[in-house]
Amino acid sequence: MFSLPTHVKKLASLVALWCVACGLVAHAQDAEPADPDPARFDGEIRVFEAWDRQNSWPRDAVLFVGSSTIRMWPTADGFPGLPVINRGFGGSHTSDVNHFTERIVLKYRPRVIVFYAGDNDISDGKSPRQVFEDFRSFVSLVYERLPETQIIYLPIKPSLARWSMWPKMREANALVAALANDNDQIEYVDTATPMLGADGQPRKGLFIDDGLHMNETGYQGWVKILAPVVRDAAGPD
Repeated sequence: MFSLPTHVKKLASLVALWCVACGLVAHAQDAEPADPDPARFDGEIRVFEAWDRQNSWPRDAVLFVGSSTIRMWPTADGFPGLPVINRGFGGSHTSDVNHFTERIVLKYRPRVIVFYAGDNDISDGKSPRQVFEDFRSFVSLVYERLPETQIIYLPIKPSLARWSMWPKMREANALVAALANDNDQIEYVDTATPMLGADGQPRKGLFIDDGLHMNETGYQGWVKILAPVVRDAAGPD
């Protein structure tokens, strides 16, 4: 039987080990970053719960939930006459919303949920696919308990501060839009595209100084788009 020389066998073994190592490195590079620890928001969630213990919340509410774009939004002013609850907490990922869903979403049994998150996910290195999968997990958590609740998804917004990430954000938005297209109880409302100017860039007049969060003009634009959709989903009083 033909036998390779010893030095050739050693070289082949080294090449094989190198290939395995390259494969492991590539896999590690493709791996999603770990979810941040949701415990960092325990204090904020307890503030919500303390308010709930001292106040009654409206039935069949329109619940706004998500990251700082929701937290900074004066939603009660923007949607007068609707039973609005705001449970935004700044810096949160979609995974954080999922972690606290029982405490800040399901307990209210809302008729409508307006969801905005994913901005921080992409900024911290998560892929569009992971953002989509986390949102799909949120949908499952809601529909397991509240199958009649309408979910309105607001796409990740283009911003001055995170413009370099817009291609990934747009990809995540497209994945959710496709999901909504196949599900009557998820509505994708495009508040992102109107934020772009004729040059295809984010309109500077919609943001505060940090270039990330919206100013009053930005929110007014969102309300104009969203209000008829929310009122329709909320149904008669």
